[in-house]
Amino acid sequence: MGRLSTPLKVGLAFGLVALALTVVGIVRGTVPPNPASIAMALLIGGGVWFVVSWAVATAAVDVETDLAEAQDEAQSDPV
Repeated sequence: MGRLSTPLKVGLAFGLVALALTVVGIVRGTVPPNPASIAMALLIGGGVWFVVSWAVATAAVDVETDLAEAQDEAQSDPV
């Protein structure tokens, strides 16, 4: 397994935090105690936070890359 990209690390971090908070909610009794409800809560809690944070981090990395390329082009083009 290769190195994980920054957006993937961000997504995993937020997903794990969301899973932990979901487990706290399950323990406190906010989720019905059947397996389907618990699985859905974990999927929604961790999965959605993972996808959203990964997408935002990917967009931020893409913007930074584009800005760096534009700056390099501006410095290398003689006027």
